Amino acid sequence: MINIKWKNLGIIVGLSLSLVAAGCGQGDTDDTTNNANDSGDEAPNYSEEVEYTITGIEPGAGITELAKNTLEEYENLEGWTLQESSTAGMIGALQEAIQNEEPIVVTGWTPHWIFSQYDLKFLEDPKGTLGKTENINTIVRKGLEEDMPIAYQILDRFHWEPKDMETVMLEAQESSFEEAAKNWVEENSDKVDEWTKGVDKVDGKEIVLVSTLWESERASGNVMKVVLEQQGYEVSLKTVAPAIVFQSIAGADADATVAPWLPTTHGSFYEKYKEDFVDLGENLTGTKNGFVVPEYMDIESIEDLQPKE
Repeated sequence: MINIKWKNLGIIVGLSLSLVAAGCGQGDTDDTTNNANDSGDEAPNYSEEVEYTITGIEPGAGITELAKNTLEEYENLEGWTLQESSTAGMIGALQEAIQNEEPIVVTGWTPHWIFSQYDLKFLEDPKGTLGKTENINTIVRKGLEEDMPIAYQILDRFHWEPKDMETVMLEAQESSFEEAAKNWVEENSDKVDEWTKGVDKVDGKEIVLVSTLWESERASGNVMKVVLEQQGYEVSLKTVAPAIVFQSIAGADADATVAPWLPTTHGSFYEKYKEDFVDLGENLTGTKNGFVVPEYMDIESIEDLQPKE
């Protein structure tokens, strides 16, 4: 009998509590929902927060074209747009987002100093539309070996590592690419000696280098400029659009470039002009393009992004 009474009492108390909870109204329900969201039970909608926008760089850049193709190839990126601006504009937007710990998706690549400065990650690209690991090659105009054998030999030997390039890029943020390149050459004489060993100096012979606007290529272009100047060349370094890089080398309006990303990023330009220049091979390996986000964003793949409704 005693057990039965306790059982009945438990039922009565349970019903009473249920009625009290029900009587608290919609406000408590909203609070419960908010608490659930705050606790992380529901993943944040990064796509909506970034307004279904990829923050990009200059129109015409190789990664810009790859990004446009990526938006077309992934069904979950339906309704997304690529905001073309500039490399500086992309970096500024990224820095502001990180400062406020806000979500952002940008077109990015390595080597780049932003990966040394901030905790960033590439989103996985299952379809491979942004390209896989690439190389940076050195190409020269036809006839350069005969006209400038010393420069040709140095350019042919030129090879460095991604960390070298990032060192120049990072220092250039506080000074200039010219100054950062000079400092790197002075501090890495052993590596530079491998490029110049046994070659004679020249007396003011002019040579024209071309490069893209990317900071990574401004780093390599200025390093090569310094090295050739130390050998006695009078070097002109021009930064132009990727298409113009290939066009100027193929047309002999420029002598050399250490800028092409291959086989994907600048692959279309390479194929168009490949019969009209000499490819000296890789000067850096292990580059990568992709969609980049801060590490604090709980997302791993392009396929995790959501279409615009």
